[in-house]
Amino acid sequence: MSSDKVKIWGAKTARSLRPIWMAEELEIDYELLPIGPRTGETLSEEYTKLNPKQKIPFLEHGGFKLSESLAMCKYLQNTFPSKNLFIPQIPKDLAREDEWCSFVYGELDETCLYVMRRHYDLTDIYGAAPNVVKSCREYLERQFRVIEPYLEKKDSILDQGFGLADIFLMSCLDWAVYYEFDLPKNITIYRDTISERKAFKKAMEINFQS
Repeated sequence: MSSDKVKIWGAKTARSLRPIWMAEELEIDYELLPIGPRTGETLSEEYTKLNPKQKIPFLEHGGFKLSESLAMCKYLQNTFPSKNLFIPQIPKDLAREDEWCSFVYGELDETCLYVMRRHYDLTDIYGAAPNVVKSCREYLERQFRVIEPYLEKKDSILDQGFGLADIFLMSCLDWAVYYEFDLPKNITIYRDTISERKAFKKAMEINFQS
């Protein structure tokens, strides 16, 4: 196996879905090492040498090593450009993509969904906190009210077509559905449209069944 082959570490989470999906969209020949986040595998000596953060996902490409799902996806799309998705080239388009990715990661993922994960799925570690979960649910619904009018009659975040921001938003929308949120009309239509992408279906199967 070539040492320059892309390796992606991690599976079974919304965050690990993102680089897997990006790799599938770009049709990259990559190797997946589907270690889980709470299995002890990230704490091994071997993995800690690669990624001292002891988190997934994680990427290796030759001697280059990278963590954080957003950085990984941006690296892949710029290293292996493809007509399968829009890759911004001018400052305004780059800024708009960054704006949406920052919003999704900061407001939907970190502020709401991951906090809920701690007090839904990981109560044995973080404890139950009904008031925290309630506040997160209410805050996420407020963010949906920002997204809903924006997505009216739109199939992608950027007008130029499907891209990185859509991968990030979709990963959080599926996460929200898993937590039994009722998505508004435009967001539902958008999610249904994106979910028909061949690369999305393949990435979902690889990520959650690995």
